[in-house]
Amino acid sequence: MLSDLSPPPDDRVLVDYRTSDDAGVYRWDDSSALVQTVDFFTPIVDDPFAYGQIAAANSLSDVYAMGGVPLTALAVAGFPIDELEPGVIQSIFKGGLSKLREAGVALLGGHTVKDAEIKFGYSVTGRIDPDRVLSNAGLQAGDALLLTKPIGTGIVATAIKRARAPEAVAANAIGSMATLNRAPADALRALPAGEVHACTDITGFGLVGHVCEMASASGVGVRIDSATVPLLEGATALVGRHQTAGGDTNAQHFGERTEIAGNVSTDLVALLHDPQTSGGLLVAVAATALDRAVAALAEAGVNGVTIGEAVPVQDASALVSIT
Repeated sequence: MLSDLSPPPDDRVLVDYRTSDDAGVYRWDDSSALVQTVDFFTPIVDDPFAYGQIAAANSLSDVYAMGGVPLTALAVAGFPIDELEPGVIQSIFKGGLSKLREAGVALLGGHTVKDAEIKFGYSVTGRIDPDRVLSNAGLQAGDALLLTKPIGTGIVATAIKRARAPEAVAANAIGSMATLNRAPADALRALPAGEVHACTDITGFGLVGHVCEMASASGVGVRIDSATVPLLEGATALVGRHQTAGGDTNAQHFGERTEIAGNVSTDLVALLHDPQTSGGLLVAVAATALDRAVAALAEAGVNGVTIGEAVPVQDASALVSIT
């Protein structure tokens, strides 16, 4: 849809929408650049405070995924004003603000509109070292792929909406979605330059979709060991009745670029395509730096799980192999 757009050339633009990256990057001077993103969505949980937290964590995540540090935010919101109690709107904003404070981000203002359904999120601006921008396109053959959060939030959130998610399962998923990606981002930024080659956060395209995007942008293939992919507690049991339409769309869209072994269960395949909200970071690390990266993440309280590796392209029609 955007392929016919011709933005004016500007050498200061380091990253834009054309590489399917998480945020745009604009060089400010030789040593600094701005990183900018915007994200908002309808409620995926019932509790308004938790919804605000998740929306904020999700919006901030794009800056973390690029290797940046978020600085300021503008709220973007739509509400059916005549149908909502004022306390609901206040709780959403308070939830979001709690996460902005945790991230050290200043809320400068925002924009609200009257809408038929609730929508909430933020436009976030951060700073980044122009020489250490992490994009989709940096994956190299031989790199290890690390994932910093379990997947399954889409399926659990659907079950929550239908009041069919066990309390503990729902609480665990909400806690995961409300957790900032600040800790892994800070840990990875502290590694020596050149050891982390690429990064993205797992969101609407699901794990397989984001791996496909990274592989395609980088011109390499990827092998994923499905048995190592961390799953949210209770997510597998909910797959049958709570598969999302987005997951089916992801499977159709990315299926032609993916080869899945016959021994991978259909439930697991559904989770691999499941759209995530405020998912973890997918990080490409040089094989020689893998142990150091995992240790740095662990020291930051993050379980970085190795789920696969980048390989030379064997078949351009199937960039991602899942066993």
